Amino acid sequence: MSASGAAPRAILEVRLRVWGMGADNQPFHQNAVAQNVSKTGACICGFEHQVKVGDIIGVQYETKKARCKVIWVMEAGGLKKVQVGVQLVADQECPWLSQLPEEMRSHLPPSVPANRRKFQRHKISFPVELRDERVNTPMRVNATDVSGNGCYIETVMPFAVSTLLRIDFWIDQERVSGSAAVRTRDPGVGMGIEFTGLKEELKQALQAHLDKLDPGISVQRQKPLE
Repeated sequence: MSASGAAPRAILEVRLRVWGMGADNQPFHQNAVAQNVSKTGACICGFEHQVKVGDIIGVQYETKKARCKVIWVMEAGGLKKVQVGVQLVADQECPWLSQLPEEMRSHLPPSVPANRRKFQRHKISFPVELRDERVNTPMRVNATDVSGNGCYIETVMPFAVSTLLRIDFWIDQERVSGSAAVRTRDPGVGMGIEFTGLKEELKQALQAHLDKLDPGISVQRQKPLE
């Protein structure tokens, strides 16, 4: 059974770090090996923790991180322990792409009519301060996968979906404050946040700031949708 559907697969051994929330509701973080890999998924061997179909887990190869959805789980026994089939979450870049054979890398489809987001997301570390509006306790974190419209925060204990937050960050020398809301929650991995209270001009200013911090991705950016 394959996690990557019809995508061509390569039989490799790619050493990863994986993390998430186990079926016992305890966070885990461990080494594992991806085999039978493609540009969209893999079979990961050596899980020491039980996970459930539908769970979101984090994976890291060298410095590249991504989020994956568990699509099957199998008790393998021996050194392989638990095997897990995963598929990259939409818009996540394949962290082991450099390890795929040249013919698989050279026949990648064009980026999704490439990215239909109004704002291009940047996979950089961007410091923000969050406050749960019910308790007003500040949490200083580094956002990843960030755009003018929202970001992803890596945290073992994400807030519940729809939690209202106060968010503060800097654009050059200007401190920006606004409201935000949790839109997705991946226990043991993180949460997706939408900047609900930022005016359009501030979203545009943040996007321009991110484009300047991470210029490489901006060159490939398509014209935003009207």
